[in-house]
Amino acid sequence: MNERDLNRMIDEREAVVEMAFPALMRKVYLWMTLALAITGFTAYLVANSFAFWSFMAEHSWMMIALVVAELALVFTISARINRLSLNTATLLFGAYSVLNGLTLAPIFMAYTQTSITRVFFITAATFAVTAFIGYTTRRNLSSMGKILIMALVGLIIASVVNIFLKSTGFELILSYIGVLLFVGLTAWDAQKIKIMLAECEAPDEEAHKIALLGSLSLYLDFVNLFIYLLRIFGNRE
Repeated sequence: MNERDLNRMIDEREAVVEMAFPALMRKVYLWMTLALAITGFTAYLVANSFAFWSFMAEHSWMMIALVVAELALVFTISARINRLSLNTATLLFGAYSVLNGLTLAPIFMAYTQTSITRVFFITAATFAVTAFIGYTTRRNLSSMGKILIMALVGLIIASVVNIFLKSTGFELILSYIGVLLFVGLTAWDAQKIKIMLAECEAPDEEAHKIALLGSLSLYLDFVNLFIYLLRIFGNRE
């Protein structure tokens, strides 16, 4: 192989990588958007299903089972992504979106449709701005991510404690903290996904798996941000 052929192969390789990166980034947000649509549609249908709530009333343990199933799916996707095929991981993500819709259905019963719609657009705008900042900033956010993860653990513990305290004032404080926390996590995840995909040498299945995990992370950021904003700005029925 002469030098001209070698240079041509290198140029072609670089061109493929450069074209793959934006395509993979689009898939991240496409998968996230589809998952949110599935969750919202499921929650809306279930909230208006008398048969579902009658079943849940007769089997109160089902809500706990749904939450456990959600946690199991997230753990399976995150921890075993290298052993799963891309199709299987995508199906599990879709199943998780449905289960999340089932557990979020009470929101459509507790809050007015107007406030849910309003808070959704507030969340979408906040998420878009934050993700854009995380994607474009030149500042390394990795150190901030470690702090945010520790803060998330603290928020979860405090939320569990408040289940027993039943303090509305404390719940409101936790909601504001939750908004700030997931705004930061959104920026951190956006940058982390960008770096990981930029390091991929080819748009192969492994790269698509990274994109899928990225979409799951951003999906969780969006859903949690929406829930905390709804607790602050939502109007109850």
